[in-house]
Amino acid sequence: MADKTAALQTPTDLNRNDTKSVADALNSALADCFALYLKTKNFHWHVSGPHFRDYHLLMDDQATQIYGVTDAIAERVRKTGNVTLRSIGDISRHQTLTDNDADYVAPGDMLSELRDDNLKLVESFRVVKEAAEAAGDNATSGIVDEWTDQAEERAWFLFEASRKG
Repeated sequence: MADKTAALQTPTDLNRNDTKSVADALNSALADCFALYLKTKNFHWHVSGPHFRDYHLLMDDQATQIYGVTDAIAERVRKTGNVTLRSIGDISRHQTLTDNDADYVAPGDMLSELRDDNLKLVESFRVVKEAAEAAGDNATSGIVDEWTDQAEERAWFLFEASRKG
C-alpha cells in the first residue's frame, strides 16, 4: 500500500528536512494561536464589572485577529510540503500555552493572563523566524514578522487597559 501522505507533499525547492523544523515550529505556534483564541473568547464571554463593554469589545477584536492568523499559519505549513494540525486533540498535544478552565476570573487577571500569553506567542513566533531563516525559507521568515507585531500590539493594549490610573 502506497504512502497516502505522499499526495500531500506540495512541491517546494526547500530542503524537506529543513522545512520539517519550520513546520514543527509553525504547528506549535498554530496550536498556541488556537489556545489563545479560545481563551480570549472565553474571557470575552465571561468578563463582568464596570469596564465590561470596553474589555468585552477589546477581547472580541483580539480574538478575531488571532483567529485570522490561524489560516495563514496552516497554509504556510502546507506550502512548505508539510502537514498541519488536524483536531482539538492535535492542538492540545502541540500547544505550550496553558488553558484556563476556572469558573470565575477577575477582569484584571484576564487582561494580565492574555497579555502574558500574547508575549509567549511572540516567543513562539521568534522560534518560527529562527527556523525559517535557518532553512532559507524567506516567505515564512517575512510573514512571521507581521504576526509578531500583531501579538506585541495585543500585549500592549492589554497592558494599557489593565493600568490603574
